[in-house]
Amino acid sequence: MAKGKNVTNLSLEIAERAALTFKALADPTRIRILHLLAQEERSVTDLAETLGLSQSAVSHQLAFLRSMRLVKYRRQGQSLFYTCDDDHVLTLLSQVLAHLEHE
Repeated sequence: MAKGKNVTNLSLEIAERAALTFKALADPTRIRILHLLAQEERSVTDLAETLGLSQSAVSHQLAFLRSMRLVKYRRQGQSLFYTCDDDHVLTLLSQVLAHLEHE
């Protein structure tokens, strides 16, 4: 963190929102979903097949990520296609993964 006299106090509201964002990243399945969506738009079916999970399980995780405004979707016919909706979180995730590669 920054050192010096220009340190500001972090509001409780911002700290709580940050904690919720970290909560979203605290699940291995959600991390894997975000990692895949960072590469390209994907359907629920494609995500489920790639991750070896049921569509229901993937949809549940996507609903949580959507509620956190980390992913967005578009409808094409009966299918939903998801993409990431927050480059800041992708940067954070990328930094964490890069850190782990250097251990």
